[in-house]
Formats: sequence, structure tokens, C-alpha cells
Amino acid sequence: MIYAETERLILRSWRRDDLPLFAEINRNQEVMKYFPAPLGYEESEAFYHRIQEEFKNKGWGLYAVELKSEGRFIGYVGLHEIGFEADFTPGVEIGWRLDSAYHNQGYATEAAKAVLKMAKASGMSCLYSFTAKINRPSERVMQKIGMDKIGEFEHPKLSAGSPLLTHVLYKIEF
Repeated sequence: MIYAETERLILRSWRRDDLPLFAEINRNQEVMKYFPAPLGYEESEAFYHRIQEEFKNKGWGLYAVELKSEGRFIGYVGLHEIGFEADFTPGVEIGWRLDSAYHNQGYATEAAKAVLKMAKASGMSCLYSFTAKINRPSERVMQKIGMDKIGEFEHPKLSAGSPLLTHVLYKIEF
């Protein structure tokens, strides 16, 4: 199912043949440098199944992103229920993860703008986004799509000594 199209991208349902490419993306050191560790194949497969389950239960989720010009799966952009307790939860986050070959080309911003439109049309009143404070590229996407920085927090799932511990927090209201 196609959920949205942009000038260069298709946001669609996941297909089983996306899984090997998804696993490649999740084990790529460049893609995962702002995460605690790259994911193994089994971890990516479990993540894939959680994505499918969220679509089934919520009607939205992390959309598979396909490059129109190549018909190639390049990652995901979409919505995800925040999975930890914080002063801004419960809530829904907008997030992205694209193959490193497609970084710095505006794809995350383009797809995220389409997801914002879908979220607003579905009746959501606000979305959050967050990333490690050192992840400037992802923070720039948050700014480009019109989100406002509302603070910083220490991610409860990371250890005290982690360079990824401090996260920036952004919000957009519709």
C-alpha cells in the first residue's frame, strides 16, 4: 500500500524483500554511529516485525521509503509510539533512518514533511522527535520540518557514561 508520494519518494508498506536491505542499513557503521550499536540480522528482523505489529495495531508506523527513480528501498521515515517513560511520554515520535548512500540529499526532510501531513490529517495533535545531542544531521531535519526544540534529556535506556546519553527534544503541534 502506498501511503504518500513526494517528488522523489514513495512511502509505502513494508515488503518481505525489504528485510535484507533493512538489515544492511542497520549494520552500517555510518548509519548507526548515533546509536549504541549496529544491529545484527536477527535484531533487524525483530525490528521489522515490531514495525508490522505497530501498523496492525495503530494504523500508522515507520513507512518504508522507496526512491522513485530506482525503485529501491532506502530506509524508513514515519511514526512510532515512544517506548520509554519520560516527562513527555506517552507520545508519538517522528523518526527516520536512511541508507548512508542517501544521506545529505534532502530525502529525510522530504519524507518527514509528508509524514507530518499524514499525522495532521489523521487527527494527531502533536509529535516529538529526539536524537543524541551529537547527531547534528538528524537535528537539522527536525528544524527543517518546522519542529521546535523544547529541551534536552538523558535517555533512560542509555548508560551514564555514554556519549549518546544527552538527547535533544523537539516537538511540533498541529
